[in-house]
Amino acid sequence: MPIVAAIFAVVLAVCTPRYGYHRDELYFLAAGRHLDWGYPDQPPLTPLLAKLMSAIDPDSLFLLRLPALVAATVVVVCAGLMAREFGGGRAAQALAAATVASAAMVMGMGHMLSTAVVELAVWSVVSLLVLKLMRQIGVVDPPSEAVAASPSPTDAAATAGERQTRNEAAWLSGPRWWVPIGVVVGVGLQNKLLLIFLVLALLICLLLLGPRKLFATKYFPIAVGIAALIWAPNLVWQARNGWPQWEMSQEIAGGSSGTSDSPIMFVLLQFGLMGAVLVPLWAFGLWRLARDARYRAFAAAYVLLFVVFLVTGGKAYYLGAMYPILLAAGAVPLATWLGQRRIRWAAVSFVVAVNAVVGAVLFLPILPVSTMKDSPVLAVNYDAGETIGWPDFVRQIGDVRARLGDNVAVLTANYGEAGAIERFGAPYNLPRPHSGHNAYWWWGPPSDTATEYLTVGMDRDYLARFFTDIQPAGQLDNGLDLDNDEQGEPLFICRNPRGPWSELWPKAKHLG
Repeated sequence: MPIVAAIFAVVLAVCTPRYGYHRDELYFLAAGRHLDWGYPDQPPLTPLLAKLMSAIDPDSLFLLRLPALVAATVVVVCAGLMAREFGGGRAAQALAAATVASAAMVMGMGHMLSTAVVELAVWSVVSLLVLKLMRQIGVVDPPSEAVAASPSPTDAAATAGERQTRNEAAWLSGPRWWVPIGVVVGVGLQNKLLLIFLVLALLICLLLLGPRKLFATKYFPIAVGIAALIWAPNLVWQARNGWPQWEMSQEIAGGSSGTSDSPIMFVLLQFGLMGAVLVPLWAFGLWRLARDARYRAFAAAYVLLFVVFLVTGGKAYYLGAMYPILLAAGAVPLATWLGQRRIRWAAVSFVVAVNAVVGAVLFLPILPVSTMKDSPVLAVNYDAGETIGWPDFVRQIGDVRARLGDNVAVLTANYGEAGAIERFGAPYNLPRPHSGHNAYWWWGPPSDTATEYLTVGMDRDYLARFFTDIQPAGQLDNGLDLDNDEQGEPLFICRNPRGPWSELWPKAKHLG
């Protein structure tokens, strides 16, 4: 398993500097410069990570993505450790780790800094800790019952008092796993609020299906208190700002995100998140968990989350955090069946390798940028296109700015454009941009003293709500004829605002 994790980390490290920043990474860098306890679209952890990495080297894409690489590697390691909790030996652990490492979703998330990859790591750790808690509690009964239980063969010579002492120690140590679970959940909620759905789903299923004695300890409410305490500052921020993340979730459910999925696509993409060839393995793992009373809650949680996300318009990857444990559950009996037969292991290894190669080509920056237009990558991996062209776009914006006077403000349609200007705009004397998109709206409007406004990505009809003088100034072109969200977006030079920005700015607010 360590070798699998190391190879996975090396592959991600080699690929990290290729292509360029994703629009979300540019946004995280900007949010890190406006560090707060919350934003309309996320808690503060990922912007904090971006700020810490940029403090070391503001120009290093590798450093910015290092937390994502670590988080994805943690997922791979946790998969192997979960297989061990299910009773698997080294072969099963290596198989579980390898299948997760070969998954398209894990590679894609591990390549870029995002709230999603941190959440994936957090839930993998939580799942592992819950399995440890289940195993510890399942080995012995509570002390009062343990004394009456028949001693194991190794305890046959022990006195009743010695057995009771050991059982008491095991029982007391087991529930304490709730404390680190509470800490990890609290930290995870400071990264992405989606985690609350995973936590509640598993808790509900544990209460309904058991083992309920997991909750028969003072450490469970302590864990809940720890998680709530860590999460509280973000909740306070949301409450003070009108719960914008709720509005944001409604926008995403309505399809405002570039990665939003229709219900049918949500279902179909579940068969591709980890790679089509791994579907039989995770489906077998789901079946195995459903048949085992000790772990049935995990299978039920998967089904519950599937229904909830499907009904509420969730993105396909929202369910992705459940797949490492399914693969780990399936890997243990598969490794037993493979046994010492080299031909079987060679066949399975080939399937996993094919899955890894396909996932890498589609979700890692393997292909030359010049070949992207004619490849299937963009049709499968929307995010790949959002890592290409930002420096060229900013240079073109800078060329327009060079034709204007000194008192210029820049307005952008979205946070990606604004973040790119902040990252690459200094050589072109571009001022700090403003946008009505997500957290940029909270960071305020341009100054009323500006005489000219260079706008990016907004059409004339929209701009007519704010200006009386609107002149075209070109459009963005990545030079590759590559279709992404910024290709062909218009540039305008605007003058004569229809009023002070204190009145206009509320109209500019939009979440999505």
